[in-house]
Amino acid sequence: MEMSKMRRVLDIQFTRIAQPRLHEDAFGSPDQKEEDDMAIERTHAAALTRRSRRIGMATLSVAALTAGAAFSGCGTTKTASDGTHPAATADRAVAQETSAALVAEGQRVFRFDTFGGEQVWTDTLRLHEVVEKNVDPTTALKVGLKVDADVLPPGILGKVDLKSPATTVALLKMNAVVGIQATVDSNNHIVRLGVTCALCHSTVDDSVMPGIGRRKDGWPNRDLNVGAIIALSPVLSADKKAVYASWGPGKYDPRYNQDGKNTPLVLPPAYGLAQVKNETYTAEGPISYWNAYVAVTQMGGQGNFSDPRLGIDVKHSPDMVSPKLPALRAYQHSLPAPPPPAGSFDVTVAERGRALFDRTCESCHVGGSGTDNNNGTLHAPAETGVDGAYAARTANKAYRTTPLRALWQHPPYFHDGSAATLADVVAHYNRVRRLGLAAEQQRDLVEYLKSL
Repeated sequence: MEMSKMRRVLDIQFTRIAQPRLHEDAFGSPDQKEEDDMAIERTHAAALTRRSRRIGMATLSVAALTAGAAFSGCGTTKTASDGTHPAATADRAVAQETSAALVAEGQRVFRFDTFGGEQVWTDTLRLHEVVEKNVDPTTALKVGLKVDADVLPPGILGKVDLKSPATTVALLKMNAVVGIQATVDSNNHIVRLGVTCALCHSTVDDSVMPGIGRRKDGWPNRDLNVGAIIALSPVLSADKKAVYASWGPGKYDPRYNQDGKNTPLVLPPAYGLAQVKNETYTAEGPISYWNAYVAVTQMGGQGNFSDPRLGIDVKHSPDMVSPKLPALRAYQHSLPAPPPPAGSFDVTVAERGRALFDRTCESCHVGGSGTDNNNGTLHAPAETGVDGAYAARTANKAYRTTPLRALWQHPPYFHDGSAATLADVVAHYNRVRRLGLAAEQQRDLVEYLKSL
């Protein structure tokens, strides 16, 4: 179907769905090492390559461009005239094709896969009922949900009622709400609803209006009030609703449903991970460890996750999570940290700040932006002067040095958001670590951090 015809069909469908109707409501393993990740990736590579043939050519083209940067370490394919054996050239071509297919599949998983978690969000929390009856687009945008403008028919927002929950149902039916997947029946009732990785770890560029624009995968959605959304569930007690409502925008406690304690974290970026060995603030395991933990214990995914250190051992058959982890990780690795906007920092001052950083910070932030945790180092809360309540709930009881990725983009800072600005971060460490930086030196250091 031509794109113009498809747009007209969607326009008609959207308008029909969103029209108010009379007499009708208008609307949740420590042994999983990085080597194991690679073994899983090799096991599933062939299957993912076959599956990728069903992915649209446009998606594959985008993924191939992305993969070019993410997997450049593989080298470029030489011609036979360079002395390379033809078999080696063919092997490189196959590897590059597999990498592109893996990244493309990972993008699909990241954006659209619920891992079967509808059983939590629909069967247990019954949020599909609340959304259909009470959540209009204006309300959805206020709690930080985002809309993918690329799937909207041109001009449609000027034709529909943004105060009607029926319009939200229409958006869900079009797969336009970032991070939420819904099955809508022929009578425009939501029958199944689940969430994806993109809910918390994607935003949009606001190119249409605030909250509506093109996807920006990997960017933490610091507008998203996950707790307020969960608190809409009609099955939760007043005490639990109060806990969820206390989190606020951009925060989430990934252990509350495991230990009943409440120390919410700032949603972290999912970009710039290619050189990071252990994800999460407390570095319990590699990226795929945390992906599995969140998919199974937080999103309600029907998969396997085990960590005896935390007393967690969840198994499902079939496992709808583990086979997808290599592709998901490949896509996350392909997402670079966004560069600072032009003119957002003073280059000369930042150079002075870099010299200070090298002297005072690089022992932990290895290489100017990395982390000493790649070498296994962890830091006790007292060592860095941050609150230790969250660390006490984890396997390691300590914090990882956070890699410095696009700091200009995602305030507040520290695991709990206790530093509102980069100036607050520098002042904190100047005090706790007794760096002895004068006010001007602190400003220089802030300017360098803005350049990362």
